Amino acid sequence: MSALAHLVRGRGSWGLIRQGPGSPRCGRMRPLLHVLFALALILWFPDLRAIAVAGLRPSGQTAAPVPASSKPSMSQSSPAAVRLGAVDSVIQQAIADRNIPGAVLVVGHNGAVIYHKAYGNRALEPRREAMTLDTVFDLASLTKVVATTTAVMQLVENGKVRLNDPVAKYLPEFAQNGKEDITVRQLLTHYSGLAPDIDLTPEFEGKDAAYRMAFAETPAQAPGSAFIYSDTNFIVLGALVERVSGETLDAYVTKHIFGPLKMTRTRFLPPAAWRPKIAPTEYDEHEHMLRGVVHDPRARRMGGVAGHAGLFSTGDDLAKFAQALLNGGGGILAPVMVEKMTQPEQPPAAPVLRGFGWDIDSPFSSNRGDLLPVGSFGHTGWTGTSMWIDPTTETYIILLTNAVHPRGKGSAIALRSKVATEVAAALNLTPSEKEAQRWKSVTGYNEAQSAARRMNVRNGTVKTGIDVLEEHGFDVLKVSEGKKKIGVITNQTGLDAEGRRTIDVLAQAPGVSLDAIFSPEHGVTGTLDTTHVGNTTDAVTSIPVYSVYGGTDAARRPSIDVLKTLDAVVFDIQDAGARFYTYETTLGYFLEAAAQAGIELIVLDRPNPVTGSFVQGPVADVGKENFTNYWTVPPRHGMTVGELAKMFNAERNINAKLTVVPMDGWQRGDWFDSTGLVWVNPSPNLRSVYEASLYPGVALIEGTNVSVGRGTDSPFELLGAPWMKSKELAAYLNGRGIAGVRFVPVTFTPTSSNYSGQECQGVNIILTDRNGFDAPELGIELAAALRKFYAADFKIEKIQDLLMNQNVYDALLAGQDPRRIAQDWQEGLEKFEKVREKYLIYK
Repeated sequence: MSALAHLVRGRGSWGLIRQGPGSPRCGRMRPLLHVLFALALILWFPDLRAIAVAGLRPSGQTAAPVPASSKPSMSQSSPAAVRLGAVDSVIQQAIADRNIPGAVLVVGHNGAVIYHKAYGNRALEPRREAMTLDTVFDLASLTKVVATTTAVMQLVENGKVRLNDPVAKYLPEFAQNGKEDITVRQLLTHYSGLAPDIDLTPEFEGKDAAYRMAFAETPAQAPGSAFIYSDTNFIVLGALVERVSGETLDAYVTKHIFGPLKMTRTRFLPPAAWRPKIAPTEYDEHEHMLRGVVHDPRARRMGGVAGHAGLFSTGDDLAKFAQALLNGGGGILAPVMVEKMTQPEQPPAAPVLRGFGWDIDSPFSSNRGDLLPVGSFGHTGWTGTSMWIDPTTETYIILLTNAVHPRGKGSAIALRSKVATEVAAALNLTPSEKEAQRWKSVTGYNEAQSAARRMNVRNGTVKTGIDVLEEHGFDVLKVSEGKKKIGVITNQTGLDAEGRRTIDVLAQAPGVSLDAIFSPEHGVTGTLDTTHVGNTTDAVTSIPVYSVYGGTDAARRPSIDVLKTLDAVVFDIQDAGARFYTYETTLGYFLEAAAQAGIELIVLDRPNPVTGSFVQGPVADVGKENFTNYWTVPPRHGMTVGELAKMFNAERNINAKLTVVPMDGWQRGDWFDSTGLVWVNPSPNLRSVYEASLYPGVALIEGTNVSVGRGTDSPFELLGAPWMKSKELAAYLNGRGIAGVRFVPVTFTPTSSNYSGQECQGVNIILTDRNGFDAPELGIELAAALRKFYAADFKIEKIQDLLMNQNVYDALLAGQDPRRIAQDWQEGLEKFEKVREKYLIYK
């Protein structure tokens, strides 16, 4: 009911003009007096005119304009209200189509509520009631984020819970039936593998009974392997909050969340006094209309208080909560906790993006609409409730309906999307450049990893460093007098867009004297698969070729005496994007030698063939540097050779004179097949983008006593040994549900390398989704499987030659679940990414 209606009918604070009911004359005069008094107030207080108009509108109800710091409200005459008028017709159409009986909409922007309106009816049965702004709704699954997630994050902030800890550390009873390694993180992101619900078939009553059932659940899928939206996850998290805090869930959230935010109309188990304002949901199994009793049947059996459902609230209170998050926590959480809670926290390569509790980009994020950026976050509730918050544009949209009323046939799914799209369009949301970059870095093409709506490929045209150098007339090689004496470190991959060798291009460049060629592993032609690579002479140019590869450290470094005869060395080699690919260490050695010789190193940049957007695997331990591990980098670093050169030079304090000639047209999310460049095998056994994709994972274990397909037509696509059993291994690995790959049992006989001439059983690794694939984690999965089935035969100790991480190795020996191992290395990976960020050339 509008404020004007209250005023005219003589209710609330306007009751000062009421007379006693005993006087007939007063009874006859009362309506006239009320109207006259109302008109006088409207004339005296101009701001009330908007209320009067709004109160008489049949389409909905609008709140009285008051300061933004108090009750959320808006004026119908405000510019925002005019622009958002299109939303009204969308909601009214949903009511007309009987998708919802009514709704309350709250829109906040730039720190204030700019639209607040009620539509339609709160109830249709057993009698019709008009919707009001102060209607209390059963929030259903919004409970998960407003109450439970916030409570868990408070416990994390206070050091009482660690996100990567097994849930069983806090709830020992949970460690049943294969759940001992499920982490708090996996519950919060719905990657625990637990089924969507606990079974309602066995009769149970009470919270403790529900907890026992949840603790006894068996995962429906391997934990960490897939996104399964599960109420059970949050039933368990509710139990965790109670166990760790020593308080019941409802008492905890009232004291630590709703009280501090002054959310006075938010609680579990609403009192009877609230019932007239509560939106009913639907008839229960006994044909009783649920009103003030939680709609969710499991929460109802638990007594109305559960981690997944049971909370009731209003649009006003949820606006306070949303604004608190936009303000950095509003005193209930530290800003860093809000940021962590609302950024992607699912397994790194998973296609469904979830924060802790909050939805970012998934099949459930329809309420984001078409225009709000992916970096925003929100949640929905089964009863018809939803909330979406966008920190980029400082906007939130709260749409509360009881779509299930009266008999569960309505739906607000399509409406949510339409409302969000209309709001975003009406407000013309244009984030600042800084904020736009922030959300693009969360899930855009360049740094998105594998968001559900991310662009997977493009048809690009990329110019490599040598092409850019030619296009600019070899400007970085020019000197004021005479010719610049240079050397070049390159191989068969050093080609320009016309297919000419970099060697020949530089030999013919004006103002340049190419005096030395240096050849890395596999020689200048890339065909030698031996450590015996000697010095030669280039057949075309007659320039001496100095090998920088051999069986000793000295043989792998350039001669300082030779370098001192030069002014600069040019580096032009196609990398594979993996830490243990030796060309990266050769790059580091040339940086060191150039600094020692006092000459310049010029890097002609080339693409990372497996994109620059995935950073995966355990960071190498400090102090374990060698020829396959130049620095503390993860196996898949997501950097180009030019970016690596900048990072090595600065972080290792080499301080060589370094120039990087960047590519033109390359984007971080580009796979090699998006560049338009010709593929040239960077080494004899890396023959395609497909094999390069598998390489950072499969190669992790090739130092052990297994065959990875060298000596076959499919190197790095195979794994086998005479002591493996193909069907057994394939069945187990497929059962693990490893994202992006499948396994086919095979038999093969390599003609070289490990088990040359011997029949091997094993698996053919089929890459099904390269954007949903974590290569180094695959390597750990393979190692763990081999140790599980063939511990007597598999020599796992040699994995350290390329793994270079003691904690991961110890976890493998201890038999820890590979997904838990992978989660534990994320902290080190995040630290590396912050260092990496400083040296990225291509944003």
